[in-house]
Formats: sequence, structure tokens, C-alpha cells
Amino acid sequence: MSARTNLREAVAGYRAASNSLHEASSRQSRWGLDWMNFFIADVQTGFGTYVAFYLAQSGWSEGSTGLALTVGGLAGVFSQIPGGALCDALKWKRGLVAIGIIAIGAAALILALSHSFAPILCAEVLHGVTAGIITPAIGAISLGLVGRRAMSLRTGRNYRSAAGGHVVTAVLMGLAGAYYWPGAMFLAAATLCIPALISLGFIRPNEIDYARARNAAIDQQAKNVGRVLDLAKNRPLVLFATAITLFQLADSSTLPLIGENIAKAGQGSVSISLLVIVPQIVVATISPWIGYHSEKRGRRQLLLIGFALEPVRAGLLASTTELPFLIIAQVLSGVTGAVIGVLMIVVIADLTVGSGRFNLAQGIIGAMSGLAASASTVSTGYFFQGFGSWTGFLVIAVIATAATALIWAFLSETKPPGPDEIDHETAHAVAERNI
Repeated sequence: MSARTNLREAVAGYRAASNSLHEASSRQSRWGLDWMNFFIADVQTGFGTYVAFYLAQSGWSEGSTGLALTVGGLAGVFSQIPGGALCDALKWKRGLVAIGIIAIGAAALILALSHSFAPILCAEVLHGVTAGIITPAIGAISLGLVGRRAMSLRTGRNYRSAAGGHVVTAVLMGLAGAYYWPGAMFLAAATLCIPALISLGFIRPNEIDYARARNAAIDQQAKNVGRVLDLAKNRPLVLFATAITLFQLADSSTLPLIGENIAKAGQGSVSISLLVIVPQIVVATISPWIGYHSEKRGRRQLLLIGFALEPVRAGLLASTTELPFLIIAQVLSGVTGAVIGVLMIVVIADLTVGSGRFNLAQGIIGAMSGLAASASTVSTGYFFQGFGSWTGFLVIAVIATAATALIWAFLSETKPPGPDEIDHETAHAVAERNI
């Protein structure tokens, strides 16, 4: 009975936190943001795995596949910082997301209709650019709707919706590729961009507070924006960005490499879709709880768990290629993805409060992560080809261990002090809601 009682108390606590802090915005805007995240989930996890699988089936070498993925990654890198700056500067957040969604659809259509070198590179560039537009814009819309103290819960909800959407996307792409033609995978992804645009229209623009969306100060200080150089002087932010970069260097190429191995083994698109779906189910299940417990108990312990699981996953992948063990590795990836995906946004919000540079900080860390991801895909492709998968995954495990050690040794707790302390803007919004 005690375990059941504790579970009920935990559920009640989560619901109470969600109801009291989570939303100062209308239900229409909340649901619009939920469904938008659901339908554009492919941009948050990328086409990388499917592109690698698609090109391997088309006879591309590991090096050429890595080059194509790297080009897309570099496009994402170069768009992140200007994309974040635009999100800070412009009030037209929904318009930025709409542009990104249209770009996703165009990239997916190109991939569906061709597997030649030049069109594939164009599609990868177009798809990569969306990361610099959509990712910070979603963070800005979320923060503008709910405020900083509710951001952990909102981000968990974003990732739950995105993970659920990616499961649907993976199923559609896998079935389309298996029962029609390989390019149909991307046609299915392009189709989902239509309801994504419709969902975006349900978010009310007047509910997105401009100062709050860029994590600026409140009241008379809202117009004061910190200097860009101040971000480089923010030591905890720099340390956190370095750890995230190392993690991406270790993690980004792992699933595309698994996809190439599955394609060479003669397994179909359904197998790779299964490996994509498993972590997304885990993310959808635990992301809201990650947000809740990070607000209740702090960020640091959860971050250490998320980072520490990555070298364990790499070690497992180095020891076997059997599908059941690959599924276990993907379960670990889901836990890691939920923790780091949710807390990356939350910690950036913690470390940039009052600066008005939240989205630029997102863009800078996103650019560093994207550069690491691009380097990871191209270098591991050639490295695995020259030294074998066991050595390659061992190197990945060492890099992931270094990222974990950096978090453990140098990053202190970033959660604002006082479990019952709610910032002025959120308290005011909650009071208005309860009148």
C-alpha cells in the first residue's frame, strides 16, 4: 500500500504543479503548441537515420553518406546563431516556425523524388536550416506563453508531444518505405507538415509575451538587453555548452551508423523504424516527469544520469549487433534524450534569466552542438570504415564519459532557490487565472 500511496502522491503533486504553474495562456494556445510539436517532430530528431538508410540502400558508400549528412549538419550550424538572434529580436515567432515547417516539407519532397547527389545535398541544406529557425522559435514561444518557473513543465510537455509525433512519423515512414518505394518515407513526412501549419495557427500571438519570450527582465527593465559578450563571460553557461557539445560529438552518429549496419545486413525499413520508435516512446513517457522533478528536486542529478547512460549505451553497441540488444540500447537513448532534451532548454533559461538573450544562447549552443554532430557523422563514417565498429564505439564511450565528468566536476545546481518561490510574472498570471 505504501508504494501505491507514494505513486498517487507523486501523480497528485505533478498535477498540482501543472495546474498551478504550467500555463498562464489559454487552452487553445497550449493545445496548438502541443499538436504543432507533435506534427513537426521530424525536425527535432532529424532525417539523419532515414537518409543514411535510404542512401545505403541506393548504393552510397559510408563516406559519401557521412558527407551528405555533414552538409545538412553544417547548414544547421550556420543557421543556429542568426536564428536565435532573430527570435530575440522579432515578435513574429509564429512566422519563423511557419517558414521552417515549409522548408521541412520541401526538403522531404526532394528526398522523396530523387537520390542523386546534388538534389540530396540541396535537401540536406534545406532541412538543416530549419533547425536554426524552428528549435529556438519553439523555445521562445514556450517561454513567452508560460514564464521561466513553468518552463520545465512546459518543455517536458513539448518533448512528450514531439516524441509521440515522431513515433507516428517513424511508423508512417517505415510502412511507406516497406510497402511502396523507399522515397515514400519522405513523402509521408512531408504530408505531416500540413497539420503542423494548422496547429500553429491555433497559438494566439497576443499571448506570447515578447519580453518573457527572450528571458528579459520584467517591468521597466524589460528593454534592457545584455551584451552578446556577456554570454561568453557566463562561466556556468560556457561549461554547460562544452558538455553538451561533447555529448553531441559522441551521440549524433550512433543511430545513423546502426541504420547503415542494418541496411547492409539486409533488414528492411521496419527494423530501423522500430529502433527509432523505441526511444521516442521512452521520451514521450518520461519527459513530463523530467520537467516536474527538475523543478522539484533540481537539474544537476538528472543531468548526471542522462549523461552517464551514454557511455553505457556505446559499450553495449560495441559488444553486439543483435536486434534485442540494439533495442535495449535505444531504451537507454530514450532516457538520455528525455533528460538532456528537456533540461538543456531549462538550464539555458536558468543561466540567462534577465539577459534578454535566451534565444541567442540557444542558438549558440545549438550551433556548437550541430558542429559537433556534423564532425561526428563524417569522422565516424570514415573511422568505422578504417578501424571497425568495436573501436569506433569505444571512442564514442570515452567522449561521452568526458562529458559526464565535466558536468559532475564543474556544473553546480542551476535551479532557482526556494521551492515555493515563483517569479512575479508567473504569480501575476496564476492570480489572474484563479480570479
